[in-house]
Amino acid sequence: MSPALDAGSSLRGVSYRLRFQVYARNDRNLKHTVQSMSNTYYVYILSNKKNGTLYVGVTSNLEKRVYEHKHNLVDGLTSKYSVHELVYFEETENVQIALTREKTLKKWKRSWKIALIEKMNPYWKDLSQNF
Repeated sequence: MSPALDAGSSLRGVSYRLRFQVYARNDRNLKHTVQSMSNTYYVYILSNKKNGTLYVGVTSNLEKRVYEHKHNLVDGLTSKYSVHELVYFEETENVQIALTREKTLKKWKRSWKIALIEKMNPYWKDLSQNF
């Protein structure tokens, strides 16, 4: 299976076609890839354990945002339920597409989110360990 998902979106009457890149934990160049891309936006899912509490977010700096979650610098669900493991993320160069994707994922049924995570990260490894 390809490590990328195609997604189409329509924003303000304009159709966009993008290719979300999804990285598995065993990607040795993950840290370099995340740090070296400019104008890159990430939609991510955090969890506290396999099939546990899920949090969907969006950011332009994934490494910094995950650090904030892991060290409880963000008030709310992630600190209350210890949701600190990065189990899934996608990237795009368009902020509007990232925001739309985040809203879409937040509306998804829990079972759909779990299936998305398990498709790319079946063992629910913490992808931020490569940062």
